[in-house]
Amino acid sequence: MNMNIREEDLVNNPTPRISVCLCVDTSSSMQGAPIHELNEGIKMFYDAVMQDEIALYSAEISVVTFGNGVECIQDFGSLERVKSVPQLMAHGYTPMGEAVNLALDLFEQRKKEYRAKGVDYYQPWLVLMTDGAPNGDANELDRSVNRTVSLVDGKKLTVFPIGIGAEADMAVLQRFSPTRVPLKLQGLKFKEFFKWLSQSVSRTSQSTPGEKVPLDVEGIGGWGEL
Repeated sequence: MNMNIREEDLVNNPTPRISVCLCVDTSSSMQGAPIHELNEGIKMFYDAVMQDEIALYSAEISVVTFGNGVECIQDFGSLERVKSVPQLMAHGYTPMGEAVNLALDLFEQRKKEYRAKGVDYYQPWLVLMTDGAPNGDANELDRSVNRTVSLVDGKKLTVFPIGIGAEADMAVLQRFSPTRVPLKLQGLKFKEFFKWLSQSVSRTSQSTPGEKVPLDVEGIGGWGEL
């Protein structure tokens, strides 16, 4: 989405925004059922948000993948302008640090645009999902961890670290999350996770920015395990 359209969108729709970045592992080990279920879950997430008349105007979803390099396949902007839900393919390795740094850059750019147009916004959400261990640049990983922790500590970011399968490096996910224990997905319950996430986005969009909205901790039991 080009800059003029992104800025025009904020003028035409001054609703307070909640930006959610799905930063997801699409490395080779996600081939087969995992990437299929992830795609189905993301489609369900988009559909659920679009069917909620408040969340539709408030939520902005970005998708960053890390596998065959790092790519933003969906940048922030009004969901009304989304023509199709991104389809992910699995290949490559796991440059997690590089992907998180890109996600944080996207958040920062969008926040600047909100402020420039006088649009209020909620604390952004970073959903970090991986089925392995990072094997990109170690300095990029350290930089991404430090940036994330600083934002979380400053109450400028909420992080949902999710491990997929037996090989997920939960210790690395914990580094990104100073206040919340990372969770492991039960089997391939991506749909259950994204249903929970869409309901959480819906509740937040009905609140006032800055208001503390309790997470549905009980609902986590439907898809996650410690």
